[in-house]
Amino acid sequence: MVEQKNGAVVRHTVGYRRYEGLEAAAALAELYRSLRLFVNFFQPSFKLASKLRDGAQVTKRSHAPATPHQRLLADPRTTEATRVRVEALHATLDPVRLLSAIRALQQELVTIADRPTVGETAAPTAPTLEQFLSGLRTAWREGEVRLTSKPKEKAKCGRRRPDPLVTVTAQLHNCFEAEPWRTARELLERLQDEQPGTYPVGLLRTLQRRFKEWRRDKAHELVFGATAAAVEPVAGPLHSVT
Repeated sequence: MVEQKNGAVVRHTVGYRRYEGLEAAAALAELYRSLRLFVNFFQPSFKLASKLRDGAQVTKRSHAPATPHQRLLADPRTTEATRVRVEALHATLDPVRLLSAIRALQQELVTIADRPTVGETAAPTAPTLEQFLSGLRTAWREGEVRLTSKPKEKAKCGRRRPDPLVTVTAQLHNCFEAEPWRTARELLERLQDEQPGTYPVGLLRTLQRRFKEWRRDKAHELVFGATAAAVEPVAGPLHSVT
């Protein structure tokens, strides 16, 4: 019972990053200060009313969705003083401002956890309330908007050794554009015939990966009309495969 909201509330909002130090603890405390009000006053949830087992089949029935605030007021055991205090607090709350504060604090937590090292670009600042409101209508198009739910971006590793096809990449690309049905093996064999001993058969996998990227760009161009960055043609000995 104590930990039943760890996934639905805590991890759903905070994510799985590692937060260390007093600065992160202060940001988490501030986040929970707004989060508890938003969840308790403005987030309806189901509560299990009954569970019936018939062999392997289990039928569950739930009460109508309600916020913890509504359930507290509907409980006859709640005292009048508590009702007055809770209603007074509810009257001062704005769910949009609470959600905006939560998003800003999530951004701060991500900034703390993924603090850039020297030479990296600093994380963007949190938007103002006006910017937050203007983006609500189109936020669904971007998918998940909680920054804490997105993993830290990792820098892509570059090549660890020189490109063995750097001198003929442009010519290969020209041949691909002229005859896209040709296979990487056919063009590699053509290279081997023209320059014996220069391009071993072990380069086939490298050339196949390059062809895969070119075909993906070509498919994107056909579907969306956006031409990928073209490779400038360079004069060389390679000719189209006939």
